[in-house]
Amino acid sequence: MLTAKLRKIYEETGADALFIEQDFLRAYLTGFRSTDGFAVVTGEGCTLFADPRYFEAAQRQLAGSPVRVEAGSYPQALEAVKGLSVLGVPFPFVSAEAYRALGAEGFGLVDAMPALRRAMMVKSEEELSLIGRACTIAEDALLSILPEIREGMQEREVAALLEYRMRQLGASGTSFETIVAFGENGSVPHHETGDRALCFGDAVLIDFGCKYEGYCSDCTRTFLFGDDGRHGAFKKAYAEVLRAHELVKERVVAGMTGREADEVARGSLKKAGLDGYFTHSLGHGIGLQIHEYPTLSPRGETVLENGMVFSDEPGVYLAGEFGIRIEDSVTLKDGKVVSFMNKTDRNLIIL
Repeated sequence: MLTAKLRKIYEETGADALFIEQDFLRAYLTGFRSTDGFAVVTGEGCTLFADPRYFEAAQRQLAGSPVRVEAGSYPQALEAVKGLSVLGVPFPFVSAEAYRALGAEGFGLVDAMPALRRAMMVKSEEELSLIGRACTIAEDALLSILPEIREGMQEREVAALLEYRMRQLGASGTSFETIVAFGENGSVPHHETGDRALCFGDAVLIDFGCKYEGYCSDCTRTFLFGDDGRHGAFKKAYAEVLRAHELVKERVVAGMTGREADEVARGSLKKAGLDGYFTHSLGHGIGLQIHEYPTLSPRGETVLENGMVFSDEPGVYLAGEFGIRIEDSVTLKDGKVVSFMNKTDRNLIIL
């Protein structure tokens, strides 16, 4: 028996069966997370093929659910779809080798990703709860380490401390590689955390997140480590980034496109003469992956709906000088933006 969610995905795909190997998609369809296995969805039901490393755990976790658990991997999953004509596979995540192998077995292939993407963009109440928990853990971890940041610490030390604290608080891992950027390193939006030592007067940008039961959080905060009186331009830019960030929460509503949402922040920074330094999109979807749909960018045409989760992260980056980004993970509820981040201050903090 298929759940309403699975039946909708299956019917929209138009295939005889969905044949899914990718870990995050298997987790979405079955509710079980593993690094290997196959999910097969037909009109009759959903079967997870789990190898011996996961079989017992899958049986235990999925007992009583609509998902059947069978022992095996690719050969057993392939046997289960023998005699069918068309398989739905996620084209963006299928290798050329796997595509050719299924074709050689005589199957026609259609792209299941559009149907999966549409379903995954709008989160269930359970998914929203898990994302909320991941956000709480991330914020609590950051607040706990701020008093421990000292002059002379390296970027990698702060990142390690933050990741350790998130684990202590219940995270299963990080959503992505933690970014800690001191001083001029912050001007690279995706700076690779390194051995730069913290000095008095440095700007500190921390972009981080964790996973809780597979679901991600994403947050960025920018600080000053002491005030040496030479941060007039930085403080003015910070105020404008904060203004853009908060305008998104006030003005973005369900029914807007991602492009229109992006323009709320970009237009605000343009009035301040800073839009040329805003070098990335306003936001991205968040879920089982850190970058999902919808995309809130100048090219984002997806219409925003209640239950979607995305980042609100305007930024300004002056090459060789500093970078500023303020980011919350947010959702749309009753047509309006609601932030999951309610513990950390967005106003400029001097550490």
